[in-house]
Amino acid sequence: MPKPIRMNHRSWTAAWAVLGAAGLAATAGLNASSAPDPQPENSVSAECAELIAGIEKQLAKVKQKGTGEEVLAFSRLRIGTEDDCDDDLRNHFRGDQ
Repeated sequence: MPKPIRMNHRSWTAAWAVLGAAGLAATAGLNASSAPDPQPENSVSAECAELIAGIEKQLAKVKQKGTGEEVLAFSRLRIGTEDDCDDDLRNHFRGDQ
């Protein structure tokens, strides 16, 4: 039976360092190649745009009066559909547009 080849500690350390560096380089390459696609801009539906315009008018009236009142707005949800203006209201009035 042949004797196995003996390696000293420096050789083992160098081999592990090379394998580690190769793994890091491969991981960085995979992460760079799988960058997420940019999110398309969501357009606001006509119903939500109308609701936002109405709220803007109410805000303008309150500011014009100067009484320090606030405006409370709710989103609408049509029963049986997913047409909710909640996200559009948040995006508009937070300034995320």
